[in-house]
Amino acid sequence: MKVTSTDIKNNFGKYIRLAIKEDIVITKNGKEVGKLTASTSYLNDSEAKYETNRKIKSYDEFLKMSRDNEKQFEYIDEEIYQLASPKTTHQKILFDMAGTFHPYFKEKKCTPMMAPYDIKLIRSNGSINVVQPDLMVICDLDDQLNDEDYYLGVPTFIVEITSKSTKSIDYVKKLDLYLNCGVTEYWIVDASIREVHTYLFCNREIINSKTYSFDQTAKSFSFEGLEVSFNRY
Repeated sequence: MKVTSTDIKNNFGKYIRLAIKEDIVITKNGKEVGKLTASTSYLNDSEAKYETNRKIKSYDEFLKMSRDNEKQFEYIDEEIYQLASPKTTHQKILFDMAGTFHPYFKEKKCTPMMAPYDIKLIRSNGSINVVQPDLMVICDLDDQLNDEDYYLGVPTFIVEITSKSTKSIDYVKKLDLYLNCGVTEYWIVDASIREVHTYLFCNREIINSKTYSFDQTAKSFSFEGLEVSFNRY
């Protein structure tokens, strides 16, 4: 498939999802300038492991499964994903990030939250999704709690700490989901390659993105002065 660089910029979530199925050739002024493609190791590691946990279910079936099961699940585009127990590096990064987020937001309107914490996201076609981001910042918490103390809104900022078994979800499915459901900023922290991928969304488009190595300090697009160092990993 060939697409223009402008189309890639305006519909990045769509094309990164399609790249799993076929290479996307990028053109500018009629000339081929690049290619968007999924690596073999990426597909083999992540897709195969997730396939064993994936089941097509209705939202009501998902609710029943979650209610009757001690395990944690996510529900994305009518597919159920069982969450694996996080590994040590994942937890160390999560708690270090939380240790940065909590003092930053202490005197501010927004509130950082950590998994497990269900977030319900509804696409424009009405389909319901339920995810448990590793870390999130919520700026309308008081206004979006129901009578059972569940949050019903959309986080402003979401962080996923990815692994080999979650790459296809975090880089593709969740990027597209968050892009289209009103999240403003999304970070993917990838310890396997020591990189942090940051995205700024607006009106269902990626309007800015940046990749940091773990030797650099990652900076938030949305919150001035919010910076995270990963150089110990």
